[in-house]
Amino acid sequence: MDILKNKIEKMLEEKDIDISVIQNVLKHVRDGAIRVAEKQNGKWIVNTWIKQAILLAFKYFKSQPQEYDAFDKFGLLPYDGKYRKIPGAIIRDYAHISEGAVIMPSCINIGSYIGAKTMIDINAVIGSCAQIGANCHISAQACIGGVLEPAVAVPVIIEDNCFIGAKSAILDGVIVCENSVIAAGTIITSSTRIIDRTTGKKSYGKIQPGSVVVPGSYQSNGCNINCAVVIKRVTSEVMSKTKINELLRD
Repeated sequence: MDILKNKIEKMLEEKDIDISVIQNVLKHVRDGAIRVAEKQNGKWIVNTWIKQAILLAFKYFKSQPQEYDAFDKFGLLPYDGKYRKIPGAIIRDYAHISEGAVIMPSCINIGSYIGAKTMIDINAVIGSCAQIGANCHISAQACIGGVLEPAVAVPVIIEDNCFIGAKSAILDGVIVCENSVIAAGTIITSSTRIIDRTTGKKSYGKIQPGSVVVPGSYQSNGCNINCAVVIKRVTSEVMSKTKINELLRD
């Protein structure tokens, strides 16, 4: 992949656009061979050159009639038979859907990654370049934000075995670490204060592994400000309530 990376970087530097190179990068994203962000030595790293390739595609691909009654630069993701897709699901091409995933009527944008056996429930929205791990449940009407610009920005990342409750929103590059549960209606952005009820510790932008998070508020100058509250750590009882039945996955 270093060859493709060098070609994209050279293309940006010299402004000599090669559509076939951009298409090749996007095909690797579709296949899951490369990802916009990946975890290395415990830290999430953004592959900026991949996001740059997607941005170049937006600039230089031509809009044309598409099969989903639209006029767009990208069609729908070709179905490979490795996951379950319910009628009404819109998956833009050059996203990656892993084996065993279940995609209910929802919208998944370009550059995003959906892990194995993850369920995307009804009316959920997965933004461009969002990264969702394996065995997750993204509940009905949840919004997982993505980010294309700036190219160096970390997209929203949901690690393995996470439950994201209905009508919740995870935005602005927030990372939800593995085995966490986000309650219905919780909104977390990069500027949302995250308060650990047990320790009183305050943080931003990252939910620690195994957290159970609910919406809350705190007072500031006489005003109630929305926040996210870590009320406890995940237990086997919590996981049994939020885990998708294995019968639904296959």
